Order: sequence, then structure tokens, then C-alpha cells
Amino acid sequence: MTVSSLARWFPFLKWPRPDRQLLKGEFWAGMTVGLMLVPQGVAYAALAGMPLVTGIYASLIPALVAVLFSSSTRLGVGPTALTSLLIGASLTGLAEPGSAQWVALAAWMALLSGLLQMVMGMARFGWLLNLVTSPVLNGFTQAAALLILGSQLGALTGLRAADWGALLSTPSPGLFDLTAAGFGLGSLALLMLARRVLPQFPAAIVVVGAAGTLSWALGYADAGGAVVGTLPSGLPAPYWPGALPWSSFSALVMPVLVVTLVSFLETASSAKVESQRSKEQWNENQDLIGQGLAKISSGLCGSFATSASFSRSAINLYAGAKTGWATLFAISLVLVVLLWLTPALYHVPQSVLAAVVVTAVTSLIKPGTLLRLWRVSRVEAVISGVTFALTLATAPRMYWGVLVGLLMNLSHFLYQRLHPRIIEVGLHPDGSLRDRHLWNLPPLAPRLLALRMDAELDFASASALERRVTEHLAAHPEVVHLCLLAQPINRIDVTGVETFAQLLAQMELRGGTLHLSGLKLPAEQVLRQAGLLKLGPGLAMYRTDADTLVALQQLPEPVARA
Repeated sequence: MTVSSLARWFPFLKWPRPDRQLLKGEFWAGMTVGLMLVPQGVAYAALAGMPLVTGIYASLIPALVAVLFSSSTRLGVGPTALTSLLIGASLTGLAEPGSAQWVALAAWMALLSGLLQMVMGMARFGWLLNLVTSPVLNGFTQAAALLILGSQLGALTGLRAADWGALLSTPSPGLFDLTAAGFGLGSLALLMLARRVLPQFPAAIVVVGAAGTLSWALGYADAGGAVVGTLPSGLPAPYWPGALPWSSFSALVMPVLVVTLVSFLETASSAKVESQRSKEQWNENQDLIGQGLAKISSGLCGSFATSASFSRSAINLYAGAKTGWATLFAISLVLVVLLWLTPALYHVPQSVLAAVVVTAVTSLIKPGTLLRLWRVSRVEAVISGVTFALTLATAPRMYWGVLVGLLMNLSHFLYQRLHPRIIEVGLHPDGSLRDRHLWNLPPLAPRLLALRMDAELDFASASALERRVTEHLAAHPEVVHLCLLAQPINRIDVTGVETFAQLLAQMELRGGTLHLSGLKLPAEQVLRQAGLLKLGPGLAMYRTDADTLVALQQLPEPVARA
């Protein structure tokens, strides 16, 4: 087996041979991303309701597996805000956050989602992800970002109550840990400032380190403050979540599907940017395999589902990463932290972790998106708005927003296919063929109906074309010529063949002619195989519109009756 054929299954074999100059640039890019991975991993583990150390586990082996088996080698793979929120929301009510049962269910979500992605990639089904359009994804993302913010406000401000209801019923400053609020809000301000001034700088690790040092100096943990606490050191042990009961499996089906979908759409948004910069075509099926294997490895480490972070991927590209070696350096830094430096995270206030999450998700909130979408397509804007509203309304079962948005989008697509644009054409003064009624143009020829359908002639559009022709012929009995400008027709199926035969029969019954202009080869081959392109008095064919116009202008004038 050749290296090129092996590289199809093991993409890392295509990495460039490292030299001193390449490794120097990859090292600094990797350090930049690695310094973001640790604080974000811990913060996103809290968002998913998982033990905090599992966020570091998810940043280690899964990231290694993803970079080795994905075609996009410069993605920042690990825990992400959206995927973590979906996991935490989906498991609410099924187990206690942080418990052994919760961890087992989260691991099963990672295993099932990873297996689904891997099978899709191996079956070359990456095209299915194109069914989720930008309006649906934007609506879901905006709503999810607001839900993430809402979930973090309590920790960010040091709210001691279990929910905001106690604050609304008996408002009192005593309900807040003012020290925690100071840590959280101060860290948030520093992180937002750093993102604006130095977007490529790994400010999260600096802020987290400074907050942890200040917390230790103030004795915040000894005073009962909420801190990260003790994190186990060392590599993750192999983990098997045990048998999954049928009741739990049925409860996880919908969340697993949405995690699979959303996490890979996160990957796609980053991978497309990378492919544009590298001038290489994106191999979505190989990335499905790589991301699926990463999720499976995460579940087998007792962690939760991973994805590609758009922010970390952007930082990796901005820092100058050129290959997967940068990710290997980032993973090495995570490994050092996991083996020797986890005690340094003990004193970090949990409100600071909330600030890290809030800073990351504020970039997802774009209020002007819906307005811009409304200007382009009001229908798609409504779909996005419904997705947004349902995602908020059905929380924590947020997947209903995506599913309803997807159903509405497919329904809109089907409606458009069932109602194609069919126009009667006329010759415009500029020489082009345009909508005759819109531009008040004369017919191309007497006793002629000239139509152009901007769609394929298949089961979805055929009835619309037949109805349009039949109604016109019934209203205009003098018409004996039908011209179909067939350039837009790329494909004809069996239903389209039957419709074409019916149109041809109608014109023959009238003693007229069906004129075909610019029929493309795939459609022509289908009609020839059906025996419907036998030229004669009832059928005429032309290669170009110019030939068609010349022929139509030579049609005989109607004979005036005495």
C-alpha cells in the first residue's frame, strides 16, 4: 500500500517534514492556543455539569485524535460553549450534575455522537449537514448564547441563592458574595478589554492565574468562597460508562442528534476558513471521521463531547500555525498542566470561570443578524426567529428549536420546488428574453406560448408546468405553438418525461408544434431514451435562443377568416 493511499485513512502522514524554522513558529502558535485551552476547558466542564478536571481531559486525548485523523489540522478541538451547554441542558432531570450517573450519561452522549459522525464520514454522508441553513443555525446560536449567559450570571455575580426567584422575592445584598462578584466582574472587564486591544493574546490564562493568586493571598477559599478546589493530577484512566438502559437511551436520542449536528457545524465554520486560507478543498467526510473519533476517545476518558472552537481555531490561524504540529505543542502544554500544575488551579474562584465563559459567548451574540436577514429574505428571517424563540422557550430541551427550524426550512424548500418560477418570455429591446408581462413586451410570434421554467423538470415541478400550459391553452384556443426555453432544465425524471409526452400530445392534437430551445445533453439523453425526440411536424429543436428566435419569426401568420 502506497503512502498516498495510507494518507487517505491517516491524514497525519501528509504533514510536512518538520524543520527548525517550522517548529519554531508552530511552537509559539501552540503555546498561545494551549494557554487558552486550560481555563476554557475547566470553565466549559462546569457549564456541562461535569467534574472540572474532565474539561482538561477533553482538551488532551480528543484533541490529539482529532488532529491526527482530521483533514483540517489547524482547528482548536476541545470543549466548546455550545456543545457544553447542550450536554448540560440535555441531562438536566436525568441525573444530578457532577454525579457518577451524570458522567456516565455524558460519556454515552460523546460515544453515540462520535459513532454517528464517524459512520457518516465513512459513508460519505457529509452532504447531509448542508440541510441546516445559516438562518436556522444563527437563530439557534443566538438563543443558546443568551441561555449560556443566563446560566452564568449567578456564578459571575456571586449569587448565593439557588435561583433568581429568591432575589426577586426578598432582594437583599446579603444574597450575594461580594468578593466573588468582584472577582467575576473584574475578570470579565479585563477579558473583554484584552479581547478588544490584544485579540491574539491568551488573556484567559493570565487573568485566571492572577485571580487565583489574589484569591490565595486573601484566603478566599478558607473563608468559604466558591473556588475550583482540588483537581486530580495525572492522565485520565480508561473509562467505560456501563450499560445504557433503554429509557436513558431513548432520552438521549434527540440530544445526541443535535450535539452531532451543532458540533460539526461549529467545525465546518472553522474548517471553511482554514480551507480558504490554505487554498485547499475542504474534506468534510474526513473531518467527520476525525471529529467522531475524538468524541469517542473523550467518552472513553470519562469526559464529554468535544468540537472545534471557532475562537481557538481563529487564534491558532492568527498566531501563524501552518500544520498540525502547533496542535501537538498545545496538547503538550495541557499535558504538563494535567501532570504537575493542577494544584495551581485550586484557589481560582468559580466566578472567574464564569467570566471566561461569558467572554467567549458574547462574540456569538449578533443582534443585527436578524435585521440583515429580514432585508434579504423575510421567510428565512421568520424561520430564524422561530428557531430563536423556540430554543429559548423549550430550554433545557433546546433541540426542539433546531428541529422545528429545520422542518420549516425543508418545508419552505419543498414549497419552492413545487412552485417553480415559470414566465412567458418576450424579446426585450436590449436583445434579451425577459418576462413578457412584467416588461409589457409583445409575443415572440403569433399563436405562440413561449415559456421558461427556472427549475428541473421532475416530480416536484412537472405538475406546475403542465397546469400553466393547460390553463393557457384552454383560455387561448388560437394558440398552436408552444416553445419551451429549456436552458435551466438540468435534469428530467420519469414524471418529467410523462409531462413532456403529455405536452407534446396536446400540441399534436391542436395540429401545432412543440419547440424546444437549448435543451441540455443530460435532459436530451433521457428524452431520447424515452423515444420522445423524433423530429417532425409536431416537434422542433434548436440549439440556441438565437436559432429559436429566427425560426419563430418565420412562423406563418394566421389566415384571416372571410
